[in-house]
Amino acid sequence: QVQLTESGGGLVQAGDSLRLSCAASGRAFSNYVMGWFRQTPGKEREFVAAISANSAVTYYRGSVKGRFTISRENAKNTVYLQMTRLKPEESAVYYCAAGLGVTSTAAPQYDYWGQGTQVTVSS
Repeated sequence: QVQLTESGGGLVQAGDSLRLSCAASGRAFSNYVMGWFRQTPGKEREFVAAISANSAVTYYRGSVKGRFTISRENAKNTVYLQMTRLKPEESAVYYCAAGLGVTSTAAPQYDYWGQGTQVTVSS
């Protein structure tokens, strides 16, 4: 069992940066693939970024490549999402997720989810 708690969301202006954190409790965080997803009302949850257990592999949504960076500190049971040059259309609730297995962009591959943190980007 893994419990995930996101933090770092807030209200920023277009072009600003924000760093999200996701703290995990429970066993063997270092065994889990971690992902970030986001969702706006009325839309499906969409993939943002993922990182393998040993940080060797990362995946990004095409629209965030070069602006967002996912990283993790296994010693701190924490995964991060550094977001730069934010756009208003990226306003959403951002969720972190944990799963065992291959690094994936697909939400069903993740077994545990946090409650989410709101990111609002004003124009």
